[in-house]
Amino acid sequence: MALKKILHVDDDQDIRTITQMSLEMVGGFELQQCASGKEALILAPQFQPDLLLLDVMMPEMSGEELWHKLMEMPEFAATPAIFMTAKVEKSFLTHLLVDGALAIVEKPFDPMELSQQITEAWTAHRNAA
Repeated sequence: MALKKILHVDDDQDIRTITQMSLEMVGGFELQQCASGKEALILAPQFQPDLLLLDVMMPEMSGEELWHKLMEMPEFAATPAIFMTAKVEKSFLTHLLVDGALAIVEKPFDPMELSQQITEAWTAHRNAA
């Protein structure tokens, strides 16, 4: 299955704008963006993403908490997630990867390389499956 639809959740409008330009214009992906976990829980079932791209630190609900809530829904139980974060504490990043995240994208990221980073993580995940 080819990667087409990405649900991106980040509370920072600037990050959402840069990510949108990167993934839609450079990567050619279809993107649904949300500013909060609460919004993502409402829009995800309608959008049916192939991949979740989640900010780690958000108010009200962290990216990790959102990921676990989505995985409780049968339609998202196997939907892979990539996390974006400025928090580069190695033990925390390792925890996310051990928990099943495909990859971690560190902020600030290169907008010209983001779609390639995501595609490579997706391809590695698909080849391992």
